[in-house]
Amino acid sequence: MTEPTRYSTTPVELPLDLEPEPAPAEGCEGCAELADLRTRARAGGGWTTVTDCNVFLRRHPEGH
Repeated sequence: MTEPTRYSTTPVELPLDLEPEPAPAEGCEGCAELADLRTRARAGGGWTTVTDCNVFLRRHPEGH
């Protein structure tokens, strides 16, 4: 049987983003608007809005 670790180990850092953010579809005004809103939300700390914009951008073929 192994002995338990009796000292602090450094924390494991996991990546926050598991996949890249979706890019806006070229020539789509709706996608461009969502990408702009996502940029402004990120600057203001609105992470829920950033996530919502990413979801809508991924759904581009189905519409916004």
